[in-house]
Amino acid sequence: MDMFQVIKDGFNVPFATHTGVEITEVADGQGTARMPQTETSINHIGSQHAGALFTLGEAASGAAMAGAFAPVILEVRPIAGKAEIAYTKVAKGMITAHSRTLLPSTELLEKLNTDGKVAFDVAVDLTNTDGDQVAQMTVAWHVKKT
Repeated sequence: MDMFQVIKDGFNVPFATHTGVEITEVADGQGTARMPQTETSINHIGSQHAGALFTLGEAASGAAMAGAFAPVILEVRPIAGKAEIAYTKVAKGMITAHSRTLLPSTELLEKLNTDGKVAFDVAVDLTNTDGDQVAQMTVAWHVKKT
C-alpha cells in the first residue's frame, strides 16, 4: 500500500475543500496543493483572497508534514502551532502551493521516537500559472505520539 497515495486520497479538511483546495502530491517531506480562482475565493479587487491563499498554503504544509510522517501517520497527532505568510504579488487564477519540511523526515522521525514529540517548520511557496511567486509561508508544526 502506498501511504503517500492513501494520505493524498484521504485529504478531508472541510474548510480547505470549501475554498477549492486540492492536494495534488504527497511525498517524503513534500506536498503540493492547488486552488482555482472562483467567485467565492476572490476579494474586493477580483484577485484571490488572502484568506484563501493562507488556507491553500496551510493545506500544502499539512501534506508535507503528513508525507514526512507517512510510516506512522495513524499514530500521531499533528497540530499547526504558528504560521506566517508574506503576500508578494497579486494572485490571480490557479494558484499552486509547493511545500517542504525544513528538516529531513529521518531526523523528524528519530526525534519523535526519542522524545515522543517533535516541532519543526514547513516552507511553502505559492505561485501562479506563470510560475511567479504570489506568497511565501512558513508553518510551524507540532507532532506528538498518540
